[in-house]
Amino acid sequence: MRSTNCYTIGIDYGTDSCRALIVDCSTGREIASGVMEYPRWAQGLYCDLTSNRYRQHPLDYIEALEGAVACALKNAAPGTAENVVGLCFDTTGSTPVLTDRNGIPLALTPAFAGDPDAMFILWKDHTSVIEAEEINALATSWSENYIRYEGGIYSSEWVWSKVLHILRTNSAVAKAAWAWSEHCDWITGLITGNTSPETMKRSRCAAGHKAMWHASWGLPSETFLERLDPLLAAMRPHLFSKTDTSDTKAGTLTVEWAKRLGLTAGISVAVGAIDAHMGAVGAGIAPHVLTRIMGTSTCDIMVIDPVLLGDHCVSGICGQVDGSVLPGYIGIEAGQSAFGDIYAWFRDVLAWPLRNLCSPEIVDTAIGQILPRLTAEAEKISPGKSGIVALDWFNGRRTPFANQTLRGALTGLTLGSSAPMIFRALVEATAFGSRAIIEHMKQEGIGIDAINAIGGISQKSPFVMQTLADVLDMPIRVVRSEQACALGAAMFAAVAAGIYSNIPEAQAAMGSGYTAEYKPDPARTKIYDKLYRQYLALAKFTDPEHN
Repeated sequence: MRSTNCYTIGIDYGTDSCRALIVDCSTGREIASGVMEYPRWAQGLYCDLTSNRYRQHPLDYIEALEGAVACALKNAAPGTAENVVGLCFDTTGSTPVLTDRNGIPLALTPAFAGDPDAMFILWKDHTSVIEAEEINALATSWSENYIRYEGGIYSSEWVWSKVLHILRTNSAVAKAAWAWSEHCDWITGLITGNTSPETMKRSRCAAGHKAMWHASWGLPSETFLERLDPLLAAMRPHLFSKTDTSDTKAGTLTVEWAKRLGLTAGISVAVGAIDAHMGAVGAGIAPHVLTRIMGTSTCDIMVIDPVLLGDHCVSGICGQVDGSVLPGYIGIEAGQSAFGDIYAWFRDVLAWPLRNLCSPEIVDTAIGQILPRLTAEAEKISPGKSGIVALDWFNGRRTPFANQTLRGALTGLTLGSSAPMIFRALVEATAFGSRAIIEHMKQEGIGIDAINAIGGISQKSPFVMQTLADVLDMPIRVVRSEQACALGAAMFAAVAAGIYSNIPEAQAAMGSGYTAEYKPDPARTKIYDKLYRQYLALAKFTDPEHN
């Protein structure tokens, strides 16, 4: 390790904004950070909520990268930029884009500048449910089951479903498309000067969890894709067979991008990955420790010794991939398609009269008070008192057994049901969904000894966290860093730059520790055991096939 001060930058692309975090490699001290929202996304452009279409323009990513890094450097001491030795990206996923033969997203070409189908397809876009069903049907009857390491079921949140849907429904885009790229791969290739679909570095994490990649076969065969749709088969030769873990150096920062970011040309750029997986590393993940990334949705990440897992294919999850989290371990992913989004939905329902009947000067202030006031009142209600039970599938179900056609539900409503009662039931539903995932993992033989939590909800809502601890009947530690995903990316950047020889070394030196621990209340846990049975009954009624 270098003895002089050196820094890495972890760059975290979330659903709404980009965050750049400058970290001291020797201590893990977070020197400074900068955030920029995606300007077009903030205006609601290119999305259609009624059809579950969520698209983001590549210019949003470029402008937010420049803005976030500039802000972070401005907030740091003079001379910091000169001592940055590497950077790394984490992004939401699967968030792919169709590109031309040079790897340029089609939305960056004049012909498709305003076409949503030529933009990045955000992870939460569910326009490709039919395509996901077709992939599942073909894969389970094929000689090589390409989804057996994807939990045995493929999702509309993942790349092949999304790409196939666009190719089938937009002939102009289909004709122009040469290949596809995940966000974490493209942004890395952009600043290292290699976006060529055939030669750019590809993330093991993104490819393994979202693209049916496996070391034994690479991507699904051209024959398989041909049977699925010739449009996909035509694209297959322009893609890849090899992937890299994120402790690998993808390249170096180009002169052009060094000038644009205010950094030094030639510094190391690591292979990118999906945000949740890097967040788990930033949270100190280790075997038998479940990391929960809690935000608009949730991701549940674990690592398992490949010797212990053996040949077992874990069913109903979002993939098991060698090296997707910690090199040398099998990374396990699960999660919920909606978590904080459910609370935001209820807030917006209650805010409808404000937006449509009140004067503009009071609307924003009033809406900002809805969730805090609901939380304060919901905390006063004893578990089970309202009689309301909710189902958390408002954006479909990610785990166990992905099914994005499912919908949320509320039962037990009466004329005496109040907004705080409903809100408490929604919070409990998200906790019950979390418990369903953990119980499924345990049934699959995955041992869970501890839970760590990161993300905005873990930092900002003691009510949600205590409810979760009570429902799970397990303590939950909250990671100190408010930017664990970016911190994990900074750790990978340090390894790729040669500061540390491996990720455990970087974790030991750069980890942030914990700021709080929520312990279950035995009395509430007993009540929640009964309510959870009601939740399972409601889930079985809604989806009898997998419950």
